[in-house]
Amino acid sequence: MMQGFGHGWGMGFGWIIGIIILLIILWLAFKVFRTNSEKPSSSTNKPLNILRERYAKGEIDKDEFEQRKKDLEN
Repeated sequence: MMQGFGHGWGMGFGWIIGIIILLIILWLAFKVFRTNSEKPSSSTNKPLNILRERYAKGEIDKDEFEQRKKDLEN
């Protein structure tokens, strides 16, 4: 007797919620994989990054920075 009026709204727009959930899952997966792929490259330059940070903080002077940089490159 209701001819589909009771369930029409939920069934008509329910697929939108499914698409939104799917997009969120894909976005999270992309973010996780992108973060994991960046980690190895940053770990290879870790000593040089620490040296740059120490120079930027003023813990070492330019001469010491250059000498240690040469030591790391060898």
